[in-house]
Amino acid sequence: MRLTHCHNFQDFRTLARKRLPGPIFNYIDGGADDEVTLRHNTGAFERCDLVPSVLTGVDQVDMSVTVMGQKLDMPIYCSPTALQRLFHHQGERAVAAAAEKHGTMFGVSSLGTVSLEEMRQKHKTPQVYQFYFHRDRGLNKAMMQRAKEAGVDVMMLTVDSITGGNRERDKRTGFSIPFRLTLGGMIQFAIKPMWGINYVTHEKFRLPQLEDHVDMGGGASSIGGYFTEMLDPSMNWDDVAEMVRDWDGQFCLKGIMTVEDAKRAVEIGCTGIVLSNHGGRQLDGSRTPFDQLKEVVDAVGDQIDVIMDSGIQRGTHVLKALSLGAKAVGGGRFYLYPLAAAGQAGVDRALGLMREEIERGMKLMGVTSLDQLGPQNLRFR
Repeated sequence: MRLTHCHNFQDFRTLARKRLPGPIFNYIDGGADDEVTLRHNTGAFERCDLVPSVLTGVDQVDMSVTVMGQKLDMPIYCSPTALQRLFHHQGERAVAAAAEKHGTMFGVSSLGTVSLEEMRQKHKTPQVYQFYFHRDRGLNKAMMQRAKEAGVDVMMLTVDSITGGNRERDKRTGFSIPFRLTLGGMIQFAIKPMWGINYVTHEKFRLPQLEDHVDMGGGASSIGGYFTEMLDPSMNWDDVAEMVRDWDGQFCLKGIMTVEDAKRAVEIGCTGIVLSNHGGRQLDGSRTPFDQLKEVVDAVGDQIDVIMDSGIQRGTHVLKALSLGAKAVGGGRFYLYPLAAAGQAGVDRALGLMREEIERGMKLMGVTSLDQLGPQNLRFR
């Protein structure tokens, strides 16, 4: 199977599986506990039908949106994700370049493998910094100041990860940083030698946002260990309100799921919220963001930009979310599988296919701009 044979999310996933060692593929692919929420995230879109209009004159469509002050040429962006250079040696460099080509936003994680500064200097497309709140308050302030000096457009604080999710696939393979593989995990690496050759012949793996502060070869060696040992479970609304004041710019909370929490985000001055269950990787059994979208938009949609992620695989999923009032949607696995499969060319193809699907879907729905979408063109079963 080649990249040109990939036409959708599942095709990219299949190609990534062929190219990645099992422990790394399962790190991307897996969720928490029994992976119920992981499965439901996409299934939620299947319980909702689009109701198209016809004969509206749709030779030209405009799929641009403005979200948290950022003008995007398409309503889906590349959510910040950790460890990207493990999946392909180009990592964030590939994602940022493809996002810029398609005029959309991308993100760098606290656990990113390329520096905020390099990405900001190379690319003019809107850049998000996904921030984790550490026990060390001095570290938090230093990392925020660094992001401000780098010129990051949007601060995105992840609020659903004060402790690591129970990702049992990683436990079985021994996936951690640095690798502490089980025998089964080592065998998986041995049968995919090209990944290892690429890994050792390219720039050394590092975590530039954290390397001055955290010894990832020491106590916080596993990703679960990083969450459990480094992050602060006592984080509360007062802490976040102080961060919002210090940042004094576009500030978004990722992982909001209730109307009450959305209202609190408005009260403390956030400019955006992302309804998210972390792609099914944190609290298994939690509700899907798409199922929560309408009640949150109804409550605060006129006061704050409401975004959602988790489960987006198709252009029609994007249109359904926007019909319920989301300003834009984020995706992680939708570009990580293509990244793993083919680097920048893979991410470019995934974004191009998504653009085509959204444009085709808009035309078939009878709309020429995304603001014409609304609850009137949806029905729930």
